[in-house]
This record gives sequence, C-alpha cells and structure tokens, in this order.
Amino acid sequence: MAVAGILLAAGSARRFGAQKLLHPLANGTPVGVAAAHNLVRALPGGVAVVRPGDHDLIAALSATGLMIVENPLADQGLGSSLAAGVRATRHAGGWLIALADMPWVAPSTIRRLADGLREGAAIVAPVYHGTRGHPVGFSSSWGERLQQLSGDEGARGLLTAHPEQLSIETTDDAGVLIDVDHPHDLDQARD
Repeated sequence: MAVAGILLAAGSARRFGAQKLLHPLANGTPVGVAAAHNLVRALPGGVAVVRPGDHDLIAALSATGLMIVENPLADQGLGSSLAAGVRATRHAGGWLIALADMPWVAPSTIRRLADGLREGAAIVAPVYHGTRGHPVGFSSSWGERLQQLSGDEGARGLLTAHPEQLSIETTDDAGVLIDVDHPHDLDQARD
C-alpha cells in the first residue's frame, strides 16, 4: 500500500515574526527544508502544501523532491491545507501528515508510522514519554473526511471523536514533540 507523505507548510508564522520555514537551523538548512528532507527520506514522492505565491518556499521545497500544492484557502487554517494535500493524493492507500515546522522528526520514526498504516492501523501517531506527537497517519478509510476538513484544528477533531481507532507507536524520538513557533525554539536544535 502506498502511503503518501503530506508536509503542511502553509502557515502564516505570525508568532515567529518572519518566514520561519526558511529560517536556517544551526547547520544552515532551513527549518521547512529539514522537515521536507526527513519526510522524503522516509516517503519519497509526497506533497508539500504551501500558500499561493510563496515563491522562495516553493523553490526550496520543490528542490527536496516534493510536489507542490498551493492552497488558496490557507488563511482558513490547517484543516484546509490538510484537505488540499489529501485531495492531491486521493488515490493513496493512506496519508502521513507532517508539519513543516517540526524539523527534528527522524526519518526512521516516519517509516515506522507509515508501516503501522500498511499493517492495518486506522490512525497512527507517535508517543514520546507519554505525550502524543506528530506526524499522524490516517488510512484510506479516512480520505473523504480528511478532504472535508477546514478551520484551524486540522484533524484533531477526528482523533478526539475516534480515540479507539488510534494506534500508538512509542518512540524515543523527542523530535515528534518539538516544533518551531518562536525564534528561541531554534535553540533546541538537534541537528
């Protein structure tokens, strides 16, 4: 079963104060590009959902091998971007939804989650020291509902409404919990 990787990269970065996905990590790699590389290493051939006209980010993410999906409804929130990514890959056997501001998720973690979907999980997510993190995977049975998402909550409502469908992958990868919202978050660099 082909699991499609979807990198959500259409946020506004208001809390960061600048285009955080192009901000370099300690090793010089931009935040979003690092997240994209990790996704592509585990699941080649995925998509990145971006804001229309975000030319520098589009060029940077295209160079990683991701197909670009421009979401004209990006201002409506994460849900619309997730829906756009699923629509662009609607024939996939499942989706692994990664966040472009989480550059420290290990490719091996992404592979394990995708394997969970291939082995029959309906929804799969990593847990580090008792806390659920990202990315989150959904089987093809969720495709129609994912394509109808809108708003800023993303797929959280599906997870809340169907906790019995969630399979947990315990991990020692702290990167599943660490995102970049503010410039000081870059101090947590693990590259």
